[in-house]
Parts: sequence; C-alpha cells; structure tokens
Amino acid sequence: MQFRQKALSKLQSPEELDLPVRFAHPQGRLVLAVTVVLMAAACFWAVTGTVSSKLSVPGILTRPEGSYVLQTPLSGQVTAVLASEGQQLPAGAPLLNVRTEQGERPVRVVTAGRLTTLVAKVGSVVATGADVATVERVKAPQDPLVAVLYVPGDSGPAIPVGAPVDLGVQSVPQQRFGMLRGRVKAVGRAPQTQAQISGFLADAGLAEQFSRQGSPVAVLVQLDPSSTPSGYRWTSEDGPPYAVESRTPVTGSVHLSAQRPVDWLLP
Repeated sequence: MQFRQKALSKLQSPEELDLPVRFAHPQGRLVLAVTVVLMAAACFWAVTGTVSSKLSVPGILTRPEGSYVLQTPLSGQVTAVLASEGQQLPAGAPLLNVRTEQGERPVRVVTAGRLTTLVAKVGSVVATGADVATVERVKAPQDPLVAVLYVPGDSGPAIPVGAPVDLGVQSVPQQRFGMLRGRVKAVGRAPQTQAQISGFLADAGLAEQFSRQGSPVAVLVQLDPSSTPSGYRWTSEDGPPYAVESRTPVTGSVHLSAQRPVDWLLP
C-alpha cells in the first residue's frame, strides 16, 4: 500500500507536467542522421552501381580440332619408326613399319597433324588396336592455338560469348611475364562426359582431371593475336620471349558480366 500511495501522489502532482520531454540526445540524433544517409547511399548504389566478378577454371592450350589416338590396324613387331615427335605429317603419311605374317607393312596417320606422342618403339611388339601415337589435328604448324576451359556445369550459362579471359600459363612465370589474353568464342550447350573430353584431347588422364567435379561445360577461348615473340597478347608489354606450346595446362580467369546489386534481390 505504501508504494501504491506514492505512485498516486506523483500522478496527482502537477509540478512536472510542464517540463519538455526529451526524446533523444544530440549525439543520438547525429547517429540517426548518419545512418539514414548511409542507407540512402547504399540504396542508390544498389540500383545504379555494378559489381564485376571472375570465374577461375582449369583448361589447356590446344588446337581447335583437338587430337586423336592412332591405333595400329596390324599386329607384329615394329621394325622402323618413320617420324619424330613434334613433326608435322600429311594425311596418310607412314608412321611405322610393322613386320606381319604377310610381310612388312606401314601404319599410316589418319588425318594431317602434328605428332605429339609416340608410344611404339623399334623392336616392340604391337597387337591390333594398340595405341601407337597421339596426333594433334592441325594443317600447318603456324595455325593459331586456342584455350579450352572446363567449367562446372551450373556455371556455364553465366559465361557470355565475348567475355574477356586472362590465362595463367603453367610454363610461363606469371609474375614476370603476366597472363595470356583472349575472349570467349563459344560455350558448350551441354556438359561433357569424361569419354567425350578424352576423345577430344586424346588423353584419359586429363579427361579424368577435368571431370573430378562432375561433367563440365567446355568453353572455347580465342587468343588475342599480337606482334609479341609468342604471337599473342599478354597482360605485360611483350610476354615471354618464346612461343607457348600446345597441350600446356592453363588456369582461366573469366570476366563475367557486371550486375547491379539490386538484381541479386530480385527473383
């Protein structure tokens, strides 16, 4: 009863009814004003500003037509090797001589290309269908290289044709010579199986490596030509003082389209 009586007495007393009520201290009003300004600026940036992003993916330098594994249609002992690795061969050129029951016969390349790997050696015995070489499909050694990047399937649709790409080349010191430059020429319509990748690159090991995260989408990158020693444009002035080779691993940094932050909130 004592506390209730004191409360009633305070309510009945008109002594403090004419005092102003302070809703906020000056410091509080300053904080509120700053918060409102920051929120307005954030909303303005979300509507008018843009954010750029990059997608880093593995790939390889190669020729647009890829490579193939040459298999011998003959069985017998290899008596002669008629070409060396790195040599450009026309279609139908003899690669090996094999001694068979019907006599010595040649094993020929199927299409024109550069001999990248030679498995068969003089004196080795080969069976019909055995792998004897890897040939890169290219008509002339000066034909330009391309980069093929293997992008996770769910990221493929986000890559626009024409997007700039910076390529870190495994054989080129990046801190000294920079990165190779190019642009997206084509994006695969569907994810590729490990067998499809192996068929294009003629390398089961690379196919397994590029498929570790699932079936990827192949992205074809056209390299920017230039008068540098390598023949291509780099992020440095001249790039390396030597040519880059086909079948060199690369890491591609794809510049994706700029987006407004407000788009992330829209369905």
